[in-house]
Amino acid sequence: MDLHRLEIFCKVAELKSFTLAAEALLLSQPTVSEHIRTLEEMAGDRLVDRLGREVRLTPAGQILHRYAMKMLHLREEARQALADYRGELLGRLFIGASTIPGSYLLPQIIGVFKAEHPAIQITLRIANTIAIGEMVLKGEVGLGLLGSKWPEKRLRFEEVYTDELTLAVPPDHPFALKGEVQISELYGQPFILRERGSGTQMAVQEILNAHGLDFGKLSVVAEMPNTEAVRQSIKARVGLGILSRLAVAADLEYGTLRAVTIRGVELKRPIFLVQRLGRDLPPVYAAFGEFVRAGSRNASR
Repeated sequence: MDLHRLEIFCKVAELKSFTLAAEALLLSQPTVSEHIRTLEEMAGDRLVDRLGREVRLTPAGQILHRYAMKMLHLREEARQALADYRGELLGRLFIGASTIPGSYLLPQIIGVFKAEHPAIQITLRIANTIAIGEMVLKGEVGLGLLGSKWPEKRLRFEEVYTDELTLAVPPDHPFALKGEVQISELYGQPFILRERGSGTQMAVQEILNAHGLDFGKLSVVAEMPNTEAVRQSIKARVGLGILSRLAVAADLEYGTLRAVTIRGVELKRPIFLVQRLGRDLPPVYAAFGEFVRAGSRNASR
């Protein structure tokens, strides 16, 4: 199968849209549609379903997508291996990250890395921790930067950064006036949580449980799909939340939220660089991984 056609197919699958895929690839929509039609003829089956404005893969499409991604990654590995032989560093990086490292750490890291290696193209995918872990396992991204780890023997978790968490409340909340509370005072308070699979959520639960809090007895009023939704809900006085300090730094500076200390509890969690064990990655990934580690060492000085 033609690799260019498979690349178009994978872009349609990623963006779930013929129109968006055409825009991203600088092609016309009819051209994209024609390539997909040709692939379907070659496969002997329908590969995509159009559900309103959204495009979804059929079971046959999911099978082809899995192999197409492997073929495209193998092509990239070959290009990068030849570049490494010539003493060059180029190619494409597919990086995955959970919300906090993806939104607040990686943009600056990627910016500096790109300034040093302008020939490298970088694609960053942001989702919750569990989803990114699955992408690393499937080879959809080569490296991940995650806010939590779990018992997965196929993944290697390497601690590279430390993220400080904080209990955030509206400025007129009684906790804001006290500045510090006992952990037992969290019971009965309306709590806003991230969705299951969130690294922040898993870390918060682990820390509080370790200090004797029964997480299941908290009064949870809402679960939100991302950090921004939690932050805005706290500001709207829906409830309290424990978030990365990176996410609420501006609110704390301008006084739209207040940080409250939980007595005797250190709200910190590691950020992990994650890679699938036994998978050889192109040299550009090794270079980026070392760049992240060097940045971590500099930050800890």
